[in-house]
Amino acid sequence: MTTGVEPARRSWWSEHAELGVAALLAVVGVLVAVDTVAEGTLSAGSDSDPIGPGVVPLVLSAALVVLAALLTVDVLRGGHGEAEAGEDVDLETPMDLRTVGMLAGVLIATAALIPVLGWPIAGTVLFAGAAHALGSRRLEVDIAVAATVSLATWVVFDSLLGVDLPGGPLMGVLG
Repeated sequence: MTTGVEPARRSWWSEHAELGVAALLAVVGVLVAVDTVAEGTLSAGSDSDPIGPGVVPLVLSAALVVLAALLTVDVLRGGHGEAEAGEDVDLETPMDLRTVGMLAGVLIATAALIPVLGWPIAGTVLFAGAAHALGSRRLEVDIAVAATVSLATWVVFDSLLGVDLPGGPLMGVLG
């Protein structure tokens, strides 16, 4: 017995969404190849490196383009990715644009603040802002944890690993 209600019909593009991934793989592969050729790294190497530095990027770009082609063929033949068995995300629920916008704003603010205030302060804004955007409402705890994580990552990268992260005003105090 039918209820008279037809199931929602999906568009051709939504049923073949993996073609977007294939296109992205192809574009990245082509860009890597073009950049490798433009850089002029295809010249022969030295006695210790006879193949030169341009071979690996070209092999990777070729692999990306081949994978894009194989994925395209598979999708057009009806193949598609399967959802994880334990997936508990309702794909019919619309995206929370407010949260996405807040996270984007936090990322943009962090990028703008790093050169001015340094990583420890900008990282605190990043971590505390992301926690707030994702639903935490314990501002004092979020800021304390964010400052601790941000300062710890700055110390580890700057002092122990030798990766120069800007310290900002804290450079004179801690550096």
